[in-house]
Amino acid sequence: MPKPLSLTFDPIARADELWKQRWGSVPSMAAITSIMRAHQILLAQVDAVVKPYGLTFARYEALVLLTFSRAGELPMSKIGERLMVHPTSVTNTVDRLQRSGLVAKRPNPEDGRGTLASITDKGREVCEAATRELMAVDFGMSAYDAEECGEIFAMLRPLRIRAQDFTED
Repeated sequence: MPKPLSLTFDPIARADELWKQRWGSVPSMAAITSIMRAHQILLAQVDAVVKPYGLTFARYEALVLLTFSRAGELPMSKIGERLMVHPTSVTNTVDRLQRSGLVAKRPNPEDGRGTLASITDKGREVCEAATRELMAVDFGMSAYDAEECGEIFAMLRPLRIRAQDFTED
């Protein structure tokens, strides 16, 4: 993870100042830049925790998704839909998990062209161990208490709804 330039210098705040001078005040620019920077920080922290298990956060998410399914398996297309990733990324993720012995693939009997990904016993063990470690570090969110995490979740909800990440019933 890159080290901060200085505790007294906030590069996003400086960019916001320069942006205001050049184009006027655009709070959304500072917000998106801060969100993207936070994403990079959190992803680096989470990836560091799951790396000893041969995982990335994307692979971890796929394993968790499979553990949440009733039968421990899902069509590859459903994995992509639920994780909001391109089919090529799903194939790459599942293939890597398969090479590690964490997932098995087989033809989908309900879709002649489709493939099912199934979590293996080893995959369940790895997922459980990685989850324990991620929970121990609050998934990188230890700078926030439970209430603040709830506030972050609530603040991002309208963006997710507008992007059709899920539908509100």
